[in-house]
Amino acid sequence: MQYFVIGDEDTVLGFSLVGVPGREVTNADEAKEAFRAAIADKETGIVVITERIADMIRGIVENYVFTEEFPLILEIPDRKGRIEGRPGLRQVVNNAIGISV
Repeated sequence: MQYFVIGDEDTVLGFSLVGVPGREVTNADEAKEAFRAAIADKETGIVVITERIADMIRGIVENYVFTEEFPLILEIPDRKGRIEGRPGLRQVVNNAIGISV
């Protein structure tokens, strides 16, 4: 199982430095194409996508997240930081497992 990252230039470059493949996107059409390609690849176990890119295709992401299929979708902040009002990674994990870490 491998990771795949979808995001801005800096995010994709950063992940590529540790061997994670990905695709840089700048608009909703590119984001849709990259997301669909990532989830279609049976080798991909986790798709890391920046919050701002995920917001460009929010409907597609949420429809997929609420299925029982792989890969796992993980939204992360980009270089500009977390989107105001969005829960942080710690809060998401705490909610998912039901305990505070």
